[in-house]
Amino acid sequence: MSSSRAKMSVFELTLLTAINMMGSGIVMLPTKLAEVGTISILSWVVTAVGSLCLAYAFAKCGMFSKRPGMGGYSEYAFGKSGNFMANYTYGVSLLFANIAIAITCVGYGATLFDVELTPLQVCISTIVVLWVCTASNFMGASITGKLSSVAVWCVIIPVLVLSVIGWFWFDPQLYAASWNPHDKPFFSAVGASISMTLWAFLGLESACANSDAIDNPEKNVPIAVMAATIGVAIIYIVSTNIIAGIVPNADLVATNAPFGLVFAQMFSPEIGKIVMGLLVLSCAGSTLGWQFTIAKVFQQSAVDGLFPKVFARVNKFSAPIAGMIIITTIQTGFCLMTISPELFKQFNMLVDLAVVTNIMPYILSMAAVGVIMREARVNPSQARLYTFVALIGAVYSFYALISTGYFEVFWGSIATFLGWTFWGLVANRVRTDDAKVA
Repeated sequence: MSSSRAKMSVFELTLLTAINMMGSGIVMLPTKLAEVGTISILSWVVTAVGSLCLAYAFAKCGMFSKRPGMGGYSEYAFGKSGNFMANYTYGVSLLFANIAIAITCVGYGATLFDVELTPLQVCISTIVVLWVCTASNFMGASITGKLSSVAVWCVIIPVLVLSVIGWFWFDPQLYAASWNPHDKPFFSAVGASISMTLWAFLGLESACANSDAIDNPEKNVPIAVMAATIGVAIIYIVSTNIIAGIVPNADLVATNAPFGLVFAQMFSPEIGKIVMGLLVLSCAGSTLGWQFTIAKVFQQSAVDGLFPKVFARVNKFSAPIAGMIIITTIQTGFCLMTISPELFKQFNMLVDLAVVTNIMPYILSMAAVGVIMREARVNPSQARLYTFVALIGAVYSFYALISTGYFEVFWGSIATFLGWTFWGLVANRVRTDDAKVA
């Protein structure tokens, strides 16, 4: 009886999945998309289709794989090295991504308090945000979960309000005038914002993590995943395009707080300030939660013998403090390395690096779907369907990778190749441990 009460409904799982995807990924999107123009709506369509394929394939992996997470999925096709590389590149992508979220927090905070920050001050402020959020995680997952669950609504509420009532301020002529302001070639314009739109969907890979908390997961998990991804896609497309029809393109490109700007224009500067404050809290809560998540990813890999054992050490609250400190120290170095005269350019660079490295485990996981289905003895016709959907997800992942930019792909590749060196250092120990188990 108690277990049945603990089960989530399809609606609850759908809501949870949507919240996990939204986080704070949307709050700087209008500024990035304004650089391309409203033609970026086509990028949303491409990304939504690709993300749906990825989400569906991950849902099936979660149901049929005996090994959890993208590392576990990759191991089916690539062995322990695939497990390591998926977790390693995913961990690296989160390192970049959370710096970008912390920078967003600083950008909105500076605009909220009307403060002009130098590049060095932006860097130092970002580092402070990262360390404060890291220290806040020392008390364990309970505190982190409560703060993060409250903070996420600080972004969801303004975005939903804008999506519903923003149409009253929408100007079709202003929207049309922003279609392709730089007269870029069609495919170049569509591809230019693919990495940013994919950034908004990062987190869909965790959608199947709660499959054991719902009745009939074979049926209900894919429903929840697909419904959440479609719902989030609609919210993203509607909200970002409404802003483009309310705020002139040049103003969007120049702002560090696009949602605060649009609410100020719709209502009053005071309302804009309130929205900025909510989004500062949202970004801080998201940074807090993801700092803990990164440490847990590294901890699990260390427990599996794939990462250095220092990442597996926990305190009495089960918080991997040593790993958190190492991770935040690395992030501090990345902050110093990516200082840019413009806050948004630094944010954009980090987002692209996060997307490039996060695509690596996506590709590895999609390649393993066929093997997972075969070992789970899934009906051949269904297995072919799931493998085909995974192939589309993989093709989209490669397209997103190509569209990101040579600079980011180069450094993302360097980070990935470095992972093979790290694997070489632990491979012998992993084989020795496997031999002992056998």
